Amino acid sequence: EASPAERRRLQGATVVLDPPRAGAKKPVVDALAELHPAQVVYVACDPVALARDVALFAERGYELRSVRSFDLFPHTHHVESVAVLVPAAS
Repeated sequence: EASPAERRRLQGATVVLDPPRAGAKKPVVDALAELHPAQVVYVACDPVALARDVALFAERGYELRSVRSFDLFPHTHHVESVAVLVPAAS
């Protein structure tokens, strides 16, 4: 639970979210969206979890601005992705 001072500080801020392989999941997405950051930079190591969480952010009024994937582990099936989510235009 964020204090009122933390809520004010995070409103309009850029938040970097780097969850474990399982992703952020609904409770984290809900809590973060409630703080109304100007953008969320989501670092993901599982594309399936990223897709699920992007959909959860969309339900909370955010849209995917961009996504890039990086092959940081050559010759493996692992890929890192960075997604930028912003509040949807009203």
